Amino acid sequence: MGIEDKNSNLTSITEFLLLEFSNIQELQILHFFGFLALYLIAVMANLLIIMAVSFDCHLHTPMYFFLMNLAVLDIGSISVLIPKAMANSLMDSRTISYSGCVAQVFLLFFFVGSDFALLTVMAHDRYVAICNPLQYETTMHKGACIQMVASAWISGVLHSTLNTGSTFAITFCSNVVNQFFCEIPQLLKLSCSDLYFVEIGVILLTCGIVMGCFIFIILTYLKIFATVLKIPSVQGQKKALSTCIPHLTVVFLLVFSGIFAYGGSATDISSDLDIVFAFFYAILPPLLNPFIYTMRNKEIKAALLKLFTMVHFSKIISFRSVF
Repeated sequence: MGIEDKNSNLTSITEFLLLEFSNIQELQILHFFGFLALYLIAVMANLLIIMAVSFDCHLHTPMYFFLMNLAVLDIGSISVLIPKAMANSLMDSRTISYSGCVAQVFLLFFFVGSDFALLTVMAHDRYVAICNPLQYETTMHKGACIQMVASAWISGVLHSTLNTGSTFAITFCSNVVNQFFCEIPQLLKLSCSDLYFVEIGVILLTCGIVMGCFIFIILTYLKIFATVLKIPSVQGQKKALSTCIPHLTVVFLLVFSGIFAYGGSATDISSDLDIVFAFFYAILPPLLNPFIYTMRNKEIKAALLKLFTMVHFSKIISFRSVF
């Protein structure tokens, strides 16, 4: 069809060619199982958090309500990328339809944007809980929490719509994307019209908003740490910090991996480094977030243990009822 022709324009492109990891079948199968393992770990870990928070009444608090929503967003973001990469590796293909590419860009920006908005909300939640504990129940009531989560999801939709619309309004001179998924910086490199400056402007606006949220989170935690240092008991300080350090770690992981990814994509670096940077911001956060939050969280561990015990006893009862 001559899709790769440099003179082809937006109307003639019906699919994009993504970066393939290897043209050797054995390595493609290896990549498939590697992606499958990462995907299953990420989905199962986040599902366990959702189930633990849902079934344990002791975790029906604002902090864990936000954490459950974060787990949902993480499942969504990793599901946008890995299944398609797995399918391409298994079927020895590197194509994605034009509409599929649009959907991938929209959904990835939606989930990641909502993710970061929710992390900003969670910083406010920790601030109220530690710095103004007497006002916590009145400030972070159920209605307020639902509104905050809804605002995070709506901001993700607006952010995604703006970026996706401005990206696919440009004319593409080629359909060869130098990435294993549809990534905006790589798509902009295919532009042969001046409209790509619009999307660059949108990206700069997005970066400004992200940096504003990041500065808000940092200033919030400076106030939190100042309050924690005033707590007389060491045990009290540790308890307060145990809910803050995981959140701050996730924020830094998402922000700095995104900076490396988009900063690297803007330069003429090798495809291998492009893949590494993309892995760090698109796959690593949803993969590590459940482990970061549960590593030192005794309440989550207790809820998971209770959940596993319930499942175990239900299996025993069902087995005995058969015989």
